[in-house]
Amino acid sequence: MFDIAVVGGGLVGLPLALGFAQAGFKVAVIDAQAPEEVARAEFDGRVSALSPASLAMFGQLGVLPHLENRLQPVTDIMVTDGKVGGRAAPFFLHFDAADNEAGPLMHMAENRHIRIAAQKAAERAPDTLHQIAPDGAESFARDAGGVEVRLASGRVIRARLAVAADGRASRLRAFAGLKTVGWSYDQMGIVTTVEHELPHDGTAQEYFLPSGPFAILPMQGNRSSLVWSEKTALAKTIMAMDEEGFARECAKRFGDYLGAHRPVGPRWSYPLGLQLAHDYVSERIALVGDAAHVLHPLAGQGLNWGLKDAAALVEVTAETARVGLDIGSLAALERYQRWRRFDAVSLALVTDGLNRLFSNDVGPLRLLRDVGLGLVGKLGPARRFLMREAAGGSGDVPKLLKGEPV
Repeated sequence: MFDIAVVGGGLVGLPLALGFAQAGFKVAVIDAQAPEEVARAEFDGRVSALSPASLAMFGQLGVLPHLENRLQPVTDIMVTDGKVGGRAAPFFLHFDAADNEAGPLMHMAENRHIRIAAQKAAERAPDTLHQIAPDGAESFARDAGGVEVRLASGRVIRARLAVAADGRASRLRAFAGLKTVGWSYDQMGIVTTVEHELPHDGTAQEYFLPSGPFAILPMQGNRSSLVWSEKTALAKTIMAMDEEGFARECAKRFGDYLGAHRPVGPRWSYPLGLQLAHDYVSERIALVGDAAHVLHPLAGQGLNWGLKDAAALVEVTAETARVGLDIGSLAALERYQRWRRFDAVSLALVTDGLNRLFSNDVGPLRLLRDVGLGLVGKLGPARRFLMREAAGGSGDVPKLLKGEPV
């Protein structure tokens, strides 16, 4: 019998399990993929923007020492409007690390390096952490005392609390009857890595193009990750192009400010949409990360918000156990829901509104948003407020995000 079963051992699930183990719980983390499989470059070529709060959490969990030499500091963020093949708008929003007392605005890391670092931390975690992989969760059963997870291997795991960290199509969420609301943006995200002649100097660029945002995110060396939102029909055409055609499409949007450049390595695509769970908890079951909320990537906060879920759930569960209450009871889990749901819904609505405002070529709207970007860029307090929000240090911050033990 485990205290907690975490279904999904990915970028949020494994750190969550590390947090539970560090708090003294006997935890099983179940993942259908073998650890060596998810660490391959071909498995996930995306990068993630890690806030200072997320790095503090990784430090407390023992992940950061295995990741430090893989981090690219971001010292400037430039946000502007534009058109494919045209000049950027004269108004822009500039976030500068000089305005940020904590240092770099964020750090970029390849997802595979985050997975490897978390895996190394798990190997050194307390022996109350049990990794079960590769072995997928096939079915679930629930009674007054706990949740049973039947695995593909036939093994049955029983725990007092089960946590869904198994992504946007969560099977555990479906079993719990937790409904979602959402919609498609008729956009696809295209991700690839570009090598370029000139150094990026730690600057991240985000251009709002009529078809969707186009982000250039600095990586280590003279490399950047492109996170490119495009209308679905055109995205499928671009993804089907040969290397030369794909490079031409990248060049139309990338420009020449970093000199000669070319895409390297694989390319990936995935549909973009918004999805929010009505409820994050039911009796003995809680949702975290993409199982609870899927946001548009334009704000770069998806992983940070998932880690904030994880930190809050660990803290609530630990405090519940300390006073001798049932960690899987709905009364205990509803505190976690109150803590996290409002934040996630608020960010989802902001990103949804920004995507709709900027993903068009309507003249009056273009003028309004360009002037708005310029005004926010000139107002120091407004700009610094946005930086604090992105850093993860505002509101009721869980202890792990402060780098403190639970």
